[in-house]
Amino acid sequence: MTLQLTVPNMACDVCAKNITNAVKALDTDASVAADPKTKLVDIETEAAEADIRSALEQAGYPPAA
Repeated sequence: MTLQLTVPNMACDVCAKNITNAVKALDTDASVAADPKTKLVDIETEAAEADIRSALEQAGYPPAA
């Protein structure tokens, strides 16, 4: 499944790395491209969208609705 989420409080490369790590904790095979400039995160994963959103919220980077 491919997801594109907007993460308003992703401000830098460290934020992008934290987001990537949160997704990879759920799905080690996930492909994650996080861009702090556009605030977009593109994710290719087998995990459910709700699980991804929950993991990002727990990491401190809640995606926009």
